[in-house]
Amino acid sequence: MRRLLPALLGLLLLVAGCGVGRDAAGGGPGQDFQFVAPGGQVRITYDPPESRRPITDLRGESLLREGTQVGIGDFPDTVRVVNIWGSWCGPCRAEAPELQAVAEASRGKAVVLGIDVRDDRQAALDFVTDRGITYDSIYDAPGRTLARLDGYPRNVVPSTIVLDRDARVAAVFLVPVGSSDLLPLITRLAAEPRSGSSR
Repeated sequence: MRRLLPALLGLLLLVAGCGVGRDAAGGGPGQDFQFVAPGGQVRITYDPPESRRPITDLRGESLLREGTQVGIGDFPDTVRVVNIWGSWCGPCRAEAPELQAVAEASRGKAVVLGIDVRDDRQAALDFVTDRGITYDSIYDAPGRTLARLDGYPRNVVPSTIVLDRDARVAAVFLVPVGSSDLLPLITRLAAEPRSGSSR
């Protein structure tokens, strides 16, 4: 029991520090996004726009163009749909064609960028080739790119983060998404005025 007491106290402190008295976006004005799921929600939107927090450029090696880098900063002044996936993930198989449809239907208003996690590169390439996926992904087998998202649950795959044109988090889906979830949101975000941020 004496050995368990320090561990239990540490766990209580950890639980007490998570999500108490903080909004879903976390942080204060001017601070980067810190993820908190209020009440265990799995579909979270951040409104009004002034309440949103930005994400510092997520960047890593391109899955489709080995040896080159790709990141959200490559697509300024556009809505960005960032999807965390893996070829080993069953729900990702149904979700990927939906995201490809979103990428095609929202061309000029939004881009889709994947983050491929805990994966074998060839398996990931076969996955996108077999499904006709043309949008790129960050190949993030070691999880370094995803680790830059403060507090984001790295074990929830698939999940999707939607950024407005200022790279502020506008929505998070901790469940598989479809075009019916994303296209109306993209249309609304694309019509919002810029905040003046250069991200």
